[in-house]
Amino acid sequence: MRNEINRPPMAVILAAGVGSRLSPLSDKCPKSLLSVGGSVVLERMIRNCLSCGMSQFVLVLGHRAEEIKQFVDKTFRGIRVTYVINERYRDTNTGYSLMLASAAVGTSEFVKLDADVVFDVKILRQLLDTDLPNLLCVDRNNAVGTDDVKVIVDEEMKVLEVGKSGDAKLALGRSIGIEKISAKTGPLLFKELAGMMGDYAHLQDPAETAYARLVDNGTVFRALDITGMNWVEIDTAEDFAAANAAFGTPVTTVSRGQQRAIDEAKEKVVTPT
Repeated sequence: MRNEINRPPMAVILAAGVGSRLSPLSDKCPKSLLSVGGSVVLERMIRNCLSCGMSQFVLVLGHRAEEIKQFVDKTFRGIRVTYVINERYRDTNTGYSLMLASAAVGTSEFVKLDADVVFDVKILRQLLDTDLPNLLCVDRNNAVGTDDVKVIVDEEMKVLEVGKSGDAKLALGRSIGIEKISAKTGPLLFKELAGMMGDYAHLQDPAETAYARLVDNGTVFRALDITGMNWVEIDTAEDFAAANAAFGTPVTTVSRGQQRAIDEAKEKVVTPT
């Protein structure tokens, strides 16, 4: 029973979108299969998950789904991955894609990741090492724009509001598209999403809209401050260039023990004066 309690969360990766704002880069290649710093974006994400002990994956696919599936199957032989297809990817958003993952997730705790986010594995380690349930990774220093998901919190980092319509001046910062959802909250979230997606007006809602509705109904979400750690959401050619500047080397799968040894070795290096 103890192993069940301590089992790492499942990774739910939403990779159904077209990525039209990245054209022409995305014209012949899915956004998640673009290469950043010598590694494919999706490969970076999966290796980061593996480095943190996560071994179960749900990939929600749509645009160029077969290409993405073939890449994952070839690159990561033997991992436990369930593919879910969003046939309506052209007229839906991450809320609809996440809803489709319900059956594959069941009642498991999971981490939801938008497939267009390139991030330092330290962000995921911190998310998993925090015992609190229902966490949104939030960056305080990244400029908050009109189209960004804004997170407003109280003094205890409890989420009061989350969504694109929030007041940027009141926001702690912007959500980066990575969240941990508890086993208790998951079924409530999927029920909320199913209700929303029954209305055509909500088909384009992002997953965060459902978080906001749960918050309004009393479910506790908290913000995890990841300010200072590297991450880039790739929506445009400028974002793609920024990601390559921030992540200049290929990713590898590194266990916690290996990372600890690397960090300790760095600390022993004497900086010349």
